[in-house]
Amino acid sequence: MILFPAIDLKGGACVRLVRGEMASAVVFNDDPAAQAGLFAASGFAWLHVVDLDGAFAGHSVNGAAVRAIRDAVGLNIQLGGGIRDRAAIDHWLDLGIDRVVLGTIAQRDPDLVRRAAADYPGRIVVGIDARDGRVAVEGWAETSTMTAVALARRFGDAGVAAIVYTDIARDGALTGVDAAAIAGFARDIRLPVIASGGIASLADIEALAGHGADGIAGAICGRALYDGRIDAKAALRAAAGGVARC
Repeated sequence: MILFPAIDLKGGACVRLVRGEMASAVVFNDDPAAQAGLFAASGFAWLHVVDLDGAFAGHSVNGAAVRAIRDAVGLNIQLGGGIRDRAAIDHWLDLGIDRVVLGTIAQRDPDLVRRAAADYPGRIVVGIDARDGRVAVEGWAETSTMTAVALARRFGDAGVAAIVYTDIARDGALTGVDAAAIAGFARDIRLPVIASGGIASLADIEALAGHGADGIAGAICGRALYDGRIDAKAALRAAAGGVARC
């Protein structure tokens, strides 16, 4: 299983939120490129970067920080937040970002996502953020009537690299993961799933990694890495117990 350390960008700094509430932001590093370097030194192969301001604005806001991260490390980078049109997709992939995560636009313009996935094999990820099983959009400010499973199934044959599934109620709250529920979601949609939200211990990582055969191919870890609750090298060893790759 791939373990993705999270770099969430707000005002040019690396922050963590609780349940997506911007007012809850805690700054962990005011130099995101330096933080990326720390993750690289710990042995991670991927970064999961989110432009939080961009998610609300609908366009890139922390572009300078993203470019600084890209210039600073050779890690694979998965980027989301405010990527809402083809021009933005092309821009970031041309710049050297390895994958883009499309969230709000996946619900509003699924054909755009399907075309991008066809043109960029393996480089398009669909981000599905769920509150009580329903899809949230616009930086989680709005909750739609569509279920997460229904949205994911729209892309079953589109060639997307993975689905990033975020449980908003658990995100940043260090409450632990519901690995069985995420595994059920993965089985329902039959696409690789990257779990996001709630990781608080090595046991959470091990539980997710144990469901590789069900389709859990990755996990995103944030606050627990930043506050030292989880040791990076131990986390990578726990993730290595998985059998799936995305």
